Amino acid sequence: MEIDDPRTPTTGPHTPTTGTSAADTAAFDAGSRTLAGLAADAWSLTEGTPRAVLGLAGPPGAGKSTLARALVAHLGAGAAYLPLDGFHLSNAQLDRLGLSARKGSEPSFDVWGYVDLLRRVLDETVRDIYVPDYDRTLHEPVAARHLVPPAARLVVTEGNYLACDLPGWRDAYVLMGECWYVDTPWGVRQERLVERQLAGGRDEARARDWVATNDDPNGQLVEKSRDRCHRTLSTIGMDPSGF
Repeated sequence: MEIDDPRTPTTGPHTPTTGTSAADTAAFDAGSRTLAGLAADAWSLTEGTPRAVLGLAGPPGAGKSTLARALVAHLGAGAAYLPLDGFHLSNAQLDRLGLSARKGSEPSFDVWGYVDLLRRVLDETVRDIYVPDYDRTLHEPVAARHLVPPAARLVVTEGNYLACDLPGWRDAYVLMGECWYVDTPWGVRQERLVERQLAGGRDEARARDWVATNDDPNGQLVEKSRDRCHRTLSTIGMDPSGF
C-alpha cells in the first residue's frame, strides 16, 4: 500500500494545530506505507476517548471497503466496520423519488439515518449496535449484517460522500476523528466498476453505460471533497488475501 499525497484539511474541526517536522514526515512515510502502519495511525484516534470513528472517503471503485475491512481485521476485536452502503435507499424508495437510474448518487442515501447511527456508536458504548449493509445479490440494503460490540474502541466507516461539504454529510464528518481519502487511478477504477456491474447481472454494454452515466459523475462530486480529508492514500499494491 502506498501513500500518494498525505495532506490535512485546510479548514474544519479536525485541522491539526501543530506543524510536522521533516523527521516526523520521514517516520510517517516509513510506518504508514504498510497496513500495520495505517492501523496504528487509525488506533491512535482512540487515545483519550472511549470510542472513535475513522472515515474512509473516495470515489466509487477506489478500494474503500477493501481497506476498511483490512484495517478492522488487523485490529481485531477492538475495531468494527460500518459501511455507508447500508444506508442505500431501497429500490421502492428510489422508484418513488425517481432516482432508480442514479442509484449510488449522493441523494440516493439516507444520510440522516447514517448520521444518527454514527452518533449512537459514539454515545452508546455499553451495548451491541447492529449495522446495516448493502447486498449485491439482492440489490437492496439489509439490516443488522454487522455488529459494533461494546469492546470496539474504533469504528471504521467508509463511503463515497463522507467528506462532502453538503447537508447531512457535514454532520457525519464532524463525528469522525479523521477522514482519509482513498484514491485509485481512473483506469483501475473503471475496470473494477465494470466488473462490479457485470457481476450484478448487466451485460458489458449496459455495465459500461452505467459506469459512464452514474459512477463517473458520482466520482467527480467526491473528488471535490479531497481537500477536506486528512490524508490521501491508495490501495494499489495491497493484497487482501494477506490479511
